[in-house]
Amino acid sequence: MNKKEVRNTGYQVTVSDGEESRKVEGYALLFDTKSDGLSFEEVIERGALDGVLEKSDVLTLMNHDPYRGVLARWKKQAGSLNLSVDTKGLKYEFDAPKTSLGDELLENIRRGEVDSSSFAFTVEKDMWEKKSNGTWKRTINKIERLYDVSPVYNAAYSKTSVYMRSANDDQIDAQSLVDEQERMLQESEARKKEADITAFYDSIEKSFNKL
Repeated sequence: MNKKEVRNTGYQVTVSDGEESRKVEGYALLFDTKSDGLSFEEVIERGALDGVLEKSDVLTLMNHDPYRGVLARWKKQAGSLNLSVDTKGLKYEFDAPKTSLGDELLENIRRGEVDSSSFAFTVEKDMWEKKSNGTWKRTINKIERLYDVSPVYNAAYSKTSVYMRSANDDQIDAQSLVDEQERMLQESEARKKEADITAFYDSIEKSFNKL
């Protein structure tokens, strides 16, 4: 089973003009564009998404966090999320829901706190080649599945979330990134559990205080 990978896209996420507008749009991924922030060069080929959207169930989340709620959803070409592939890459559009999360997203895009996009995916086919300077280049020929396209606060975290599948003995740099990602996820889960337990006991204490 292929591991899920996460990438940031520097292309700006925007809200359409007008105070009442709730339309959010951006590019989740760009074709033939060199990555930055990775320990190797990565490019997604045109055609890598052929046939992928038709079989994918894609969520739009805030910073990839499903616990915050869902902003939009594409389910095999239907739903509140619109995905389209053009010569530039994968474009997404949706109307922010009239919820606290939707309002938060709009406010933070307008203020500049949320300024880029990110996407989570698995790879069906890729190719690694060692360049003359000793660094590696990865070409993603075919994406297996898309999981989410998300406006993000912290692009740096997305840039370090990488799984290197087949670069032989030169995996150590990428593997260290994977280890760091897993450590951060474990710490995040531990903090959430601690917060849930604290909230549980606080609710019990408040209940007793009302007696």
